[in-house]
Amino acid sequence: MCLQECDTTDLPDTLGPLHLADSTKGNRLGLAIYYRMDRFTAFETNTFALKKSLHDRVLAPAHERLIGTRVVDNETDHELVIASFHAAPLTASNSLRRKQIKAAHAELLGMGSGLMTLMVGDFNYPFFTKNLTEHMKNSGYELSLSDRRTYTRYKVFKGHFDFATSLGLDIENVETLPRGASDHLPILVSAEYGQDSGPIQGTP
Repeated sequence: MCLQECDTTDLPDTLGPLHLADSTKGNRLGLAIYYRMDRFTAFETNTFALKKSLHDRVLAPAHERLIGTRVVDNETDHELVIASFHAAPLTASNSLRRKQIKAAHAELLGMGSGLMTLMVGDFNYPFFTKNLTEHMKNSGYELSLSDRRTYTRYKVFKGHFDFATSLGLDIENVETLPRGASDHLPILVSAEYGQDSGPIQGTP
C-alpha cells in the first residue's frame, strides 16, 4: 500500500496485516509504503529527492518525491521494486513532471537493474496523457490509468491524476476506489508477473 501526503510522524508500524517499510522524513507531503510480511520480504527502502519546481523552491512542501522498496515475493520468489511517487503540482510544467518521472525510474533501476518495477502515485498530469503514454512507451514503461477519474473536486481540474507505471509486469486492471478522507480517490492496481505467476495487488 502506497500512501501520499500523509503525516509520517503519526504512522503506525503495523496497520492490520500490513507492516511499514519506511516513509519520507524531509517533507510535509509525506510518502510511505506498507507491505504484507506474510507475502513479501523487504530488502531495502530508499527515498529520493527529484528536480524541484518553482513551487517547491518557494513553499518547500516536498524535498523527497519518491520512495521505493525492493521486495521478494515469498510465494513466487520474484523480486521487484515497488514505489510511491508524487510529482510536482499543476503550477509546474508537464515537461518538468516528465523529467521527474524519468529520474524516478532511473533511481528505481539503481535499486536493482532489470527488476520488475511498479510505481504508483499522484502524477499531477490530468491533461495530454496520451503524450505522456508515448513518452513512457519510448522509455520501455507502461502507463496505466484507472477506470474512473481520481479527482473530481473542482470542475477545471477534474480528471485522472493518479497513475501506475510499470516495467516487466502485466497490468490487468487499475480500479478507482470510493473516496476516503483525501481529496484524491485511491486506486487499486492488479498486476501479473507473467503467464506462470500468481497475481499481485497494491493500493496507493
